[in-house]
Amino acid sequence: MDKDEYNSDDAQLARMGHKSELKRNFSLISMLGLAFAILNSWTALSASLGLSLPSGGSTSIVWGLITAGICNLCMATSLAEFLSAYPTAGGQYHWVAVISWRKWIPILSWITGWVNCSGWVALVATAGLLGSQLILGVISLMNPTYEPQRWHQFLIYIGYNIVAFLINAFMNKFLPYVTKAAFTWSLTGFAVICITALACASPNYNSAEFVFTDFINETGWPDGIAWLLGLLQGGLGVTGFDGVAHMIEEIPNPSIEGPKIMIACVGIGTVTGTIFLVVLLFVAGDINQIINSAATPLLAILKNATSSNAGAICLLIFPLVCALFAATAIMTTSSRMVYAFARDGGLPASPFFSRVHPKLQVPLNSLYLNLALVVIFGCIFLGSTSAFNAIVSAELLPRKDNATRTLFQAARNRWLDPQHHLVGVHFPDYYPFPFPPELPATGSNMNYCVAAFGIVFVISTIQWMVDGRKNFVGPRIEVEIFNGEVGTQPERPIPVVEQHKE
Repeated sequence: MDKDEYNSDDAQLARMGHKSELKRNFSLISMLGLAFAILNSWTALSASLGLSLPSGGSTSIVWGLITAGICNLCMATSLAEFLSAYPTAGGQYHWVAVISWRKWIPILSWITGWVNCSGWVALVATAGLLGSQLILGVISLMNPTYEPQRWHQFLIYIGYNIVAFLINAFMNKFLPYVTKAAFTWSLTGFAVICITALACASPNYNSAEFVFTDFINETGWPDGIAWLLGLLQGGLGVTGFDGVAHMIEEIPNPSIEGPKIMIACVGIGTVTGTIFLVVLLFVAGDINQIINSAATPLLAILKNATSSNAGAICLLIFPLVCALFAATAIMTTSSRMVYAFARDGGLPASPFFSRVHPKLQVPLNSLYLNLALVVIFGCIFLGSTSAFNAIVSAELLPRKDNATRTLFQAARNRWLDPQHHLVGVHFPDYYPFPFPPELPATGSNMNYCVAAFGIVFVISTIQWMVDGRKNFVGPRIEVEIFNGEVGTQPERPIPVVEQHKE
């Protein structure tokens, strides 16, 4: 085989057992735009202020984000090592197979793949949820007597996701331009809102003491637990950086560019998010009025800063459009994750969901699955807000920490390409997330995310017993060790990893 061909992107993917079926349309900037749209940092953080304002107040908002940002940056660096060595859309379930004991490859890869797929599908619902909440907040601001109904929010939520599906299904070749526009729009909105809010609110700012040291606890939990519960907001704004891994087969020079993007999106998100939240706290005014406002906290703060309903709504256009970009980017990534896992036989009807449409050049069936599940989630919302919130919040639990922890623990005595230096980081910030947001716990405010995660576990276990344990061997990777070094042999495809101890 010619050396240039052997080192090409498609040959590199072929050595890991897969034929390249998706076009490498994304550049460094367009993929960074997609990654940043998924994090949606300053928008997600500001739209979810209601999570942390009663659970720690300003200290939770500012220092919680910095804590989550630094720790997620460490985790991004850790996973970037694996992405550099094994740039495949499978991501974590693929990497687990590389570093696991051979007999444990199928089950560990299966668990990680199901957890990752379920987390991404759940995340698809969040952008539409945030967008619908912002729109209902606008209606409440303009009409104080308006009483929002669940079906109102359901229709807006479905609208967001249908638009995201149509862009993904029929505008694939334009998707890199969409993600570039998302990156530009987000940074522009960040700058415009910060400057406008500070200028309009001058000189009536809150004190620096309030912004950086004020503590609020309206949860009924002890102060320490309340502050940890406030970390959910910070985690939401910097979670999703592994999306780059699941899109890696659509970018040239993936081993080099992918890790750069993964680390950069978390860094940019943490910096812009921290600045934005600090600005909002300076111009917020009476924080108790913000917490009790019928509108969303973000809209209430913008209204206080601009002293104008029209001004606040104009500024809110930026996060509303960002939410649509986020819905599009998240659905793109989720469809690639489902496609990759189905390609290795990890899902029911895997041949169907791993099919790439010959004309559209997208995994269309995987997109249909994502849209169908999002609609089902919306129907659950119509019946129970708590159940829907459990599904949405459950996406943080598996994807943000579990795969990294699994990789780190399994890698302690395993082989990895010596060109790449394994870094293992475990950030246990999700432990408080299953707790109810306030006490006393009731049927309506109970946090059911553990139940949602348990349902996924039960389904995956049944599928493993029915099909997986007989037919699933893990990702088709071709790795051999010669004289104590890891090498690749393109001439002889191997269905599973071959690894040997010294």
